[in-house]
Amino acid sequence: MSTQGTNPAPGTKKSIGELVADISEKFSGLVRDEIKLAQTQLTEKVSKLGAGGGMLAAAGVLIALYSVPVLLYSAIHGLAHAVPLWLSALIIGLVLVLIAAIIGFIGYKKLQAAKEVTSPDPVGGMKKNIEAVKKGLHS
Repeated sequence: MSTQGTNPAPGTKKSIGELVADISEKFSGLVRDEIKLAQTQLTEKVSKLGAGGGMLAAAGVLIALYSVPVLLYSAIHGLAHAVPLWLSALIIGLVLVLIAAIIGFIGYKKLQAAKEVTSPDPVGGMKKNIEAVKKGLHS
């Protein structure tokens, strides 16, 4: 019967082989945990980048497909007729530009927030774990 992962009876000590096996088992668990942490952090960052990028794309579509044609239509009608019709079309165009600017600003802020998320650092985490093991062996 193996004594891996269990405490030895009082007054007995683990053999070197058992200690190495315990360290190996714990080290592989640490490696798996660091990989899981890196995957979780990366998933979070990608989702935030996707939201910000989507809002910037929506702002671009809003400007390209709606705001510019309405503003052009307003300018043409305004110059051709100089009647209140152009003024109403101009107001609608400016409102669409304002909406696009707000969406674009929110998207930009989301992209900035995604940059602030902690980047995955499995190597740094492993170095900390190794240092902790070394300290534990020396005490």
